Amino acid sequence: MALFSLVASHTDLDLDTVAQLSNGTDEVASVIPASTANGAVVLATCNRVEIYAEAPDEGSVEQARRELLQAVSRGSGLPEDTVAASFRTLAGDAAVRHLFEVGAGLKSAVVGEREIAGQVRRALGTARESGTATGSLTKLFESATRTAKDVGTHTALGAAGRSIVSVALDLATSMRAGTSVVGAQRFWQDANILLIGTGAYAGTTLAQLADRGAVNVGVHSSSGRAEAFVADRGGWALALGGEKIHGAIAEADVIIGCSGGDRRLEAETLQRLREGVSSRLTVLDLALTHDFDPAIADLPGVDLITLESVKMAAPEGQQAALTAAAQLVDGAVDGFLQERKARSANEAIVALRRHTHGVLEAEMERVRSRHGCTAAAEEVEFALRRMVRQMLHEPTVRAKELAAQGRLEEYENALNVIFGLEVAPPAADVAPASCPVGEPREGVVPAGPAASTRIA
Repeated sequence: MALFSLVASHTDLDLDTVAQLSNGTDEVASVIPASTANGAVVLATCNRVEIYAEAPDEGSVEQARRELLQAVSRGSGLPEDTVAASFRTLAGDAAVRHLFEVGAGLKSAVVGEREIAGQVRRALGTARESGTATGSLTKLFESATRTAKDVGTHTALGAAGRSIVSVALDLATSMRAGTSVVGAQRFWQDANILLIGTGAYAGTTLAQLADRGAVNVGVHSSSGRAEAFVADRGGWALALGGEKIHGAIAEADVIIGCSGGDRRLEAETLQRLREGVSSRLTVLDLALTHDFDPAIADLPGVDLITLESVKMAAPEGQQAALTAAAQLVDGAVDGFLQERKARSANEAIVALRRHTHGVLEAEMERVRSRHGCTAAAEEVEFALRRMVRQMLHEPTVRAKELAAQGRLEEYENALNVIFGLEVAPPAADVAPASCPVGEPREGVVPAGPAASTRIA
């Protein structure tokens, strides 16, 4: 099997393009059954769209890559050449290392952020539910998730607690309360806050608002999940439905959008709803496809914080913490790759054992036909089986060693020359589809077209 990944991220693209590519990833699952690729897992966040896939062999990678890019093109409405130019292709060990680094937060706009680990885990859950996660991809994502947890537990990056949400709230704090700690606490305690969305980002945001002392928080979701969302998180916030959101917009000091759905608050609607309101409004747009019209930044008394703002304001990680995290990731990647290479020797080992035991069984048939089921025959069989086990030990060890060195082909060629054995490639290993998916994708992996419907 040949692993590869298609990577489009904030380091190479503007976030609007990332959002458009994300819209096209829903097509990936539907093409896998007829695709050259055996399986795929899509990781889409506010900063990146990545597709990890597995082809039958190295010669099939390019065809599988083209089919996946065509699926994204159809889903996003972008031309194929634009989509192809937006993605970098990483193959084999490079794809493995990249996912481990992404999951640990080393490739994030906010270096060391912890939200990405959950997104990696949920990406695998979604792929398993749709039946597109092979066994190899499952092992890869589970290993990357474990490594991300270790980074959070054993390095200062985890203790820092930096995230896209925390940086966005820090920006809002500095705009409204400056650098005063007391002023910041008073601001969040007194502020009327409207949170739009009930996905993973919304959950993180509500928790961080609680940590900052916020008490006046209303939650709205066009999907009707606000009441359950609030109840699951202690019930201290207020679920807002229907027309109540209009009054909340008028009275809000801070509005935070995390829904990434098919509705967007337009500038003229916001201006109408806040007509006669003189208080200042801070809007945080944390949805990949934008919950707010960018033109609201031009309205008097309105400050707009976007993901681009967060990216520019993201603090640099402490070098010592980054070095420790990178070393931990390096060790985990090396361990995973060594294990993966050793597993690749299994088919060759099985072929040799099958051949050897076949010869043994044929010989024992001759012994039994001549001596019957006597003590002598049993003694001969015991001796032969012990000899075969001893003879197979060294070739088994050598197979794993050569696989770890990337020289398994030499071993397979030797089996063919000496014994005439053809080692068959392993069949596609599709993971079961019963894994829980986790939290809803709302606000984390927007799936619909770019939002334009008005909140009227």
